[in-house]
Amino acid sequence: MTARLSLLAVAAAMVLSTSAYAATTLTVYTALEADQVAAYKAAFEKANPDIEIKWVRDSTGVVTAKLLAEKNNPRADVIWGLAASSLAILDKEGMLTPYAPADLSKIDARYRSSANPPAWVGMDVWGAAICFNTVEAQKQNLPKPTSWADLTKPVYAGKIVMPNPASSGTGYLDVSAWLQMMGEQKGWAYMDALHQNIGQYTHSGSKPCKMAASGEFPIGIAFEYRAVKTKKDGAPIDIVLPSEGLGWDVEATAIMKGTKNVEAAKKLADFSASPAAMALYEKNFAVVASPGFSKPDALLPADYEKRLIKNDFAWASANRDRILVEWSKRYDGKSEKK
Repeated sequence: MTARLSLLAVAAAMVLSTSAYAATTLTVYTALEADQVAAYKAAFEKANPDIEIKWVRDSTGVVTAKLLAEKNNPRADVIWGLAASSLAILDKEGMLTPYAPADLSKIDARYRSSANPPAWVGMDVWGAAICFNTVEAQKQNLPKPTSWADLTKPVYAGKIVMPNPASSGTGYLDVSAWLQMMGEQKGWAYMDALHQNIGQYTHSGSKPCKMAASGEFPIGIAFEYRAVKTKKDGAPIDIVLPSEGLGWDVEATAIMKGTKNVEAAKKLADFSASPAAMALYEKNFAVVASPGFSKPDALLPADYEKRLIKNDFAWASANRDRILVEWSKRYDGKSEKK
């Protein structure tokens, strides 16, 4: 009997011990790439063994819409990896809790909200890129484009795939950039011409590069992380950075207002801005929010960061709904089915 009681005591202690080290579950909404989240989760939970992450992951537009729909009954504790242009919308709606993480002073001012304390803090920059399948191009006698303007040439009719900006943050950074660079009248005229050459609009920012890599379409408008990874994985693509400049956005972290797990959420925000996290982000992106962590990638030019356009996040966020309504009215007929 004593031995049995002793075993029960040990078992109870083990249960208590386990529950102590997983005391808090954080619901974390994200638009991070699926091949990034495991490493980020493992690093955070190793540093914070009493907190477990429960991911809710989708593309930028879907996550943003979900968060807005849940405004009066928020389910997320933290956002870890969502476009700053989307977070600016949530901030305007009063849905974020401003917080200054421990390493805020190490974050470049361009890559965090201007408020004090900030509503969101940047992680890394992702910018536009074109994936060009050299094998398919040779078969189809297609020249390599070097600019956004090139993509409107008749030779590319039906050969291009790009993300739908209503569902993809990558798609929206492209559309926003074209309107900012060219002005609205010329920007919409450009997209009218580009639309003639589009074979499909996808609901994922990564999918166009994957489709280009497989040869389904010879040209995919995507972003540099997916382009670099796809080429490193052996796909027959060239990475094209259009000469006019690159649209871009910042992946960022924010705490949701109303979370019941405030202290755990702050720990995640602290981790996201830490040198340890920046070292993780650097493995995926050429530009991270803390200067000094960014390293040149052999597949990207040394002046990559200088090719990013001057991006007005406030304008992009304030005009997002209007732009997406107009875009959908003009071009949604070529979007893939959801």
